[in-house]
Amino acid sequence: MEEQLRFLSLHDPLTGLYNRAYFEEEMRRLDAARHRPVSIIVADVDGLKIINDTLGHDQGDAYLRAAAEIMQGAFRAGDCVARVGGDEFAVLLPQTDRAAAEAAQRRIAAAVEKYNAAHPLLPLSLSIGHATTGGSSPSLVHLYKEADDLMYRAKIERRAAVRHALIRAFTAALEERDFFAQGHAARLEDLSVRLGKALGLPEAALDNLRLLARFHDIGKVGIPDHILFKPGPLTAEERREMQRHAEIGHRIALASPILAPIADLILKHHEWYNGEGYPLRLKGDEIPIECRILAIVDAWDAMTSDRPYRKAMTAEEAVRELVRCAGTQFDPELVRLFLEVLNRNGETRPPVTNDVH
Repeated sequence: MEEQLRFLSLHDPLTGLYNRAYFEEEMRRLDAARHRPVSIIVADVDGLKIINDTLGHDQGDAYLRAAAEIMQGAFRAGDCVARVGGDEFAVLLPQTDRAAAEAAQRRIAAAVEKYNAAHPLLPLSLSIGHATTGGSSPSLVHLYKEADDLMYRAKIERRAAVRHALIRAFTAALEERDFFAQGHAARLEDLSVRLGKALGLPEAALDNLRLLARFHDIGKVGIPDHILFKPGPLTAEERREMQRHAEIGHRIALASPILAPIADLILKHHEWYNGEGYPLRLKGDEIPIECRILAIVDAWDAMTSDRPYRKAMTAEEAVRELVRCAGTQFDPELVRLFLEVLNRNGETRPPVTNDVH
C-alpha cells in the first residue's frame, strides 16, 4: 500500500509519466551531483485547447496519452520523462551533450510523423525546445527556463501552421463522417454567391459566403456519431447536443486566421427570421445577411438532394416549402429573390409569382 501511494505521488495519473514534483526533485539531485553535461528537452502539445473545446476532454486526454507514449519511447531508461503541465512534457537527460539532445529531438519528430501517418484525421503536433549545460554550468532551473523559452519561440512560429492543420483535419473528419453530403458545399457556394450577387453584396461579403458555405457545419466534428447519424427523431436532449455544433464551430473558427472572419456567421447560421432559431434567438435584420442567405440555399439543397432515408423533392415541391416557411424560418424578401434567381436559370417550374408573404 505504501509503495502504491509513493508511486501515485510521483507519477501523473493520466499518462503514467513522472509528475512535476518528481522532475523538480531530480533536477535538484542532478544539480547537487554536478553530473555534466546535462540536457533538458521541453515539449508542448499544440492545439490541445481547441481539441478539448471542440471534440471534448476525453479526446484531449487521448491526444495527451499519445504524446506521452511518443515522448517515453524516444528516450533511454535512465532519462526522466515527465508531464510537467497540462499540455507540457519535459525530459532530463544526464550525461547528454547537445548533439545527443538534438538526436533525441529528431527521434521525437520521426515518431510524431509515424503516428500522424496512422492517424491522419487528427494529427499530433509538438513544439520542442532543448538546452544543454555549457562551460559556465548554469543551474538546471535556469537550463529548464532556456529550453522552455526555446519551445515557446517554436510554438509562436508554428502557431498559424498548426491551426491550419487542425482545421484541415476537422474538415477531413467531417467530410468522412458526413457521407451523404457529397457535393453539398460546392452547391451551397454556387447558390449563395449567385444570390449574394443578385443582392449586390460587395466582394468581401461574397468571400465570406464562399467560406461559410464550406465551413458552416465544421462544429459537427464535436457531435457524437450516434446523434449526428441517428435515423429517427432526436430526443430533446439529443437536439440540444446537436445544436451545440454552432458554438463549437464558432470556437474552431476563432482559432483559425482563415476562418476567424466568419466565426460570428458560423455561430448564427441556424437563427430563424422569426426569432425561433438558435443559439441566440436573433430575428429579422439582427441575423447577418450571409446567414439569412445560407439558411435558404441550405434548405433548398437539402430538399432537392437524395438522402439515405428519402428521395429528393421535386423543384416545385421545394419551392412550395420555401414559400411556406418565408417569414418564419426564412427572410421573405430573400426567398422571393432566390426564386427569381432560380427562375432566370430555368431551375424552377412554373415561374414564381408573388406568393411569398
